[in-house]
Amino acid sequence: MEQVKKRYSFSTSESFLPLFIESIGFNPTEFDIKRPNGYPYFHWLQTVEGEGRFSYNDEEILLSKGKGILLFPNTPHEYHPNGSEWSTIYVTFGGASTESILKSLQINRTAAYMETEKVSFQQIVLEMLQTIEQEASFSQFENSRDLYHLLIMIKKFGQMNNQPSLSQSYEKIKSVVKWLEEQLSEDIRLPDMAQYAKMSSQYLNLLFRESFGMSPYSFLIQLRIRESKKLLVSDSGLSLKEITEKVGFKDVSHFVATFRRKEGITPKKYRNLHKTATT
Repeated sequence: MEQVKKRYSFSTSESFLPLFIESIGFNPTEFDIKRPNGYPYFHWLQTVEGEGRFSYNDEEILLSKGKGILLFPNTPHEYHPNGSEWSTIYVTFGGASTESILKSLQINRTAAYMETEKVSFQQIVLEMLQTIEQEASFSQFENSRDLYHLLIMIKKFGQMNNQPSLSQSYEKIKSVVKWLEEQLSEDIRLPDMAQYAKMSSQYLNLLFRESFGMSPYSFLIQLRIRESKKLLVSDSGLSLKEITEKVGFKDVSHFVATFRRKEGITPKKYRNLHKTATT
């Protein structure tokens, strides 16, 4: 890429977007930076070429090519080139919905992420820079969208602190998920899932929590509720007892109680609500 320094800053006082960029840029030559009071916005910093040393909370991380760090606001930190050259790209951002978006993605602390072959974080940021260069006056809308996309990709494909990425964890249990979808009506327990997956219950539980933020059994319940909602709306001739059997709940009372706890409404009311909406 062209070795020309680029930096764009935006007024945050007038920003009405729930997720906005405060600054974005490319540094062909990164220098020593010390921020004892941190930075007031979320900060994504990624190595393009060379390597840097990034320190925060008494921890030092080597940012090699393709590796970045997502730093939370007001976190004291410093970073320095680790060698003769170090080039970086960066995005600082905020907005009223930033914390809730990150929380929903289970990104709740400062961490380093490595690119995988599935996606290039660098390319996403460079495309954001290109959008700004082409239409600076109206780019805030596209950049808000692209920033959200970047966060999704970091969560889905980034290897956090040298651990497997979300997509890599999912690949290991994809066949189990498909099997659960096909066997909803059966009496399935965690040992059955582990036996099908050919792994321990503990490891299967870990992979499901990494991929979906819930246990395998909770995921199965979610699948059953999702399928029951389809049947309630698409086939009005099915009784609750028939739906209960089709989606694998042990009895109608268990199905109704679980549905109400998960959806905040009974199956009967859900069916009537959607019946009214489609007539």
